[in-house]
Amino acid sequence: MAKEKTLEDLFHDTLKDIYYAERKILKALPKMARAASSPELKAAFEKHKDETEGHVDRLQQVFELMGKRPQGKTCDAIEGIISEGEEIIETFKGTAAIDAGLISSAQAVEHYEITRYGTLKRWAEILGMAEASKLLDQTLGEESMTDKALTGLADASANEMARAA
Repeated sequence: MAKEKTLEDLFHDTLKDIYYAERKILKALPKMARAASSPELKAAFEKHKDETEGHVDRLQQVFELMGKRPQGKTCDAIEGIISEGEEIIETFKGTAAIDAGLISSAQAVEHYEITRYGTLKRWAEILGMAEASKLLDQTLGEESMTDKALTGLADASANEMARAA
């Protein structure tokens, strides 16, 4: 008979998922920065790469709080989102629409991360893992701010440039 799975098992499994995703995102951000035409968007991707390194560090701390080794598991969702982003780069590179496309891809990543971090934070609270909840909440806040900043860049110029061309 299979061992009964608990919320702690689900928390750990989801933690491995987002750990994999964050490390994958770290590799994708420099490609996105190179593909961006606007200096502001390039800078936003570079800033978020630095933040993402901090997200990985925090996740490692959460693993340690659980007494577990930091380890990822393949995240099909982030693989698909990043693949779509690479397709946008290929299809729209050198056009007026590239920045709008990159922003849409980056926001798909952010929205995925926001759902994961929100869930993990809540589960940490339920499991009585106050320190883990605090670490996850810090990252959740940064992901939400990045999403807002991307919307600002889209509204300030990228969407209009794509439309006008």
